[in-house]
Amino acid sequence: MADLEALLGDFADECADLERLVAPLPAAEWAGPTPAPGWTIAHQIGHLAWTDEVATLAATDADDFGRMVAEAAPRALTFVDEAAEQASTAAPAELLDRWHRGGKALTDALRAVPAGTKLPWFGPPMSAASMISARIMETWAHGQDVADTLGVTRTPTARLRTVAHLGVRTRNFAYSVHGKTPPDNEFRVELTAPDGAIWSWGPEDAEQRVTGPALDFCLLVTQRRHRDDLTVDAVGPDAETWLTLAQAFAGPTGAGRAAGQFA
Repeated sequence: MADLEALLGDFADECADLERLVAPLPAAEWAGPTPAPGWTIAHQIGHLAWTDEVATLAATDADDFGRMVAEAAPRALTFVDEAAEQASTAAPAELLDRWHRGGKALTDALRAVPAGTKLPWFGPPMSAASMISARIMETWAHGQDVADTLGVTRTPTARLRTVAHLGVRTRNFAYSVHGKTPPDNEFRVELTAPDGAIWSWGPEDAEQRVTGPALDFCLLVTQRRHRDDLTVDAVGPDAETWLTLAQAFAGPTGAGRAAGQFA
């Protein structure tokens, strides 16, 4: 069973790492373009702030969350970008404060969720632990966009395990959003952690296998690097196909990065 308090601590640490990148920036640099088309650094932080707020709503008022989703339905392909655009117009200090407050509110809300409760979301309902795991993944992924924009190489941490876990658990979802039927068989995934340990999922004797550095796998499933630029290996045709579809995030399929695109 996932340790909610440990995950909440990892979320706080992931946010703090990203804050260390953006807080010292002059206002003009917040308007700098990132690898996400049309998104500046301000858009990236605004998106995280907005999503934390929406997650808090899902954890505290399922009815209001449902109404918000219904209202957004006619703009299903644009409402996330619209929210990021609106948030990006705030002054950097105001946007940082909004992000801080949203993260704290979400942490408090998830601590109060009764054990066993499933929270509504844009995809399947999820537990409090799954919700904060998704927030860790998104914070890390959008943090990668910011780091690439600034030319910063981040030190990988054990928090990547949560990102990798989501990447593995969303295998069938990745097939479905591409209109494909997922295979019936489980895969074996073995990843080398930053400290050299091996993180693994799936049966040891599975014929379909994926191996590589955890960092590379996480960059792949968040679509922050092209497969050609990563050392992630597949054994078996089904595993090979999965690596062309993988996405750990909800929503429509993304274009991802082009080969050789690091910023």
